[in-house]
Order: sequence, then structure tokens, then C-alpha cells
Amino acid sequence: MSHDTTSVVSSAVAALLALAAAGTYAAPTLHHPEKPTYKYEKCYGVAQAGQNDCFTATSACAATTKQDGQRDAWIYLPTGTCDRIVGGSLDPNAPREDGRRS
Repeated sequence: MSHDTTSVVSSAVAALLALAAAGTYAAPTLHHPEKPTYKYEKCYGVAQAGQNDCFTATSACAATTKQDGQRDAWIYLPTGTCDRIVGGSLDPNAPREDGRRS
């Protein structure tokens, strides 16, 4: 390795270490949406793919679910609304109407 290459590599490593030490380089965090100002409930199993309000057991943050009606994905709805929606549940572990849990 030439002196110039060594200098560039050393500078790059030093920059990465400085970013890590400063906390600029951090692992992704879980996204929590703002809670609604109205009386709400978390309704599971009705969010369309990519439209969930927060993280799930299989998704790291909001808007990351991969399938429609994913049972552990939820959205905020006005209180009393979830039970009126086909497939909606206030319990993420409740079986689907077809008996499946996922």
C-alpha cells in the first residue's frame, strides 16, 4: 500500500470512529406515531400492507408491513370502530375468522 492509500484509509476509519462516538451513526429506532387526540383503540388485522401505525413483531416501524390484514399490525381507530370491521380485533392474538392466527 502506498503512503497516499494508507493515509486515505486511516482518514476514513478515523471518520467512522468519530461518527460512532458522536452518536451520529446509530442503529435504526422504532417509530411510534403520535397518539390521536380523540378516544382511540388499536385495531389489529385491518391495516393494508405498508399502512400500519407502528412496529409489529415482524416489522421494525410504521408503514412496513408486507401483507394486507397482518394480524399483529395495527392502526388507530376511534373507540368502538374496530369491532365493526370484518377481520378487526382488539387482540393481536385472536384467530382470524377462518381460524388462522396469522
